[in-house]
Amino acid sequence: MTYLELVNDVLVRLREEQVSTVSETSYSNLIGKFVNDAKRQIEDSYAWNVLGTTVTITTTPGTYLYSLTGAGQKFQVMDVINVTSNVGMQNISFVQMNRFQNLVPAISGIPEYYSFDGVDNNGDTKVLLYARPDNVYVLPFSLTVPQATLSSDSTLVKVPDVLVTQNAYSRALVERGEDGGLNSSEAFQLYRSMLADYIALEGTRYPEAQEFVAI
Repeated sequence: MTYLELVNDVLVRLREEQVSTVSETSYSNLIGKFVNDAKRQIEDSYAWNVLGTTVTITTTPGTYLYSLTGAGQKFQVMDVINVTSNVGMQNISFVQMNRFQNLVPAISGIPEYYSFDGVDNNGDTKVLLYARPDNVYVLPFSLTVPQATLSSDSTLVKVPDVLVTQNAYSRALVERGEDGGLNSSEAFQLYRSMLADYIALEGTRYPEAQEFVAI
């Protein structure tokens, strides 16, 4: 569904008039906020395959700090590899990376380790590499990155639209109060059940989602 279709779907459930643009009325604007809040909560609940993207770093000899352009700050790392050297990259702590870079003679060679270190001026996360690249290496970062906030009427939502609608509807019921229809707690419980079903279904396609490690 598009952003506008999501808003209208919620308005219908509330027995309100549909709109031709999200910004048409103050109430449709409010529902638009709920739709975005719902989208964000659903994105945070699971590493949805539809949100998967790859940000590739191509190194420059001697440069060991890079930005994950377009990834922002709110993402999950699925895998990082050095395809040039056929090496799986390992995520280490900032403390360990800081000591590698500063307490021992810095080693130049094949990057095998990475850690995150702040953000750049565009709000994208920066990543440190070790060993410091001595050549050109291609490092694909496989990430799950949330979709940008919906703003255009025609933007399609990536996560399951039925979940977005149900969540936004629950939020709208809380804001408006009970009116003889489905109450907010019932609507939210229905959303949670639907979310669990969708996560369980998607999880069957990805073995890593079924692994549990004791800590």
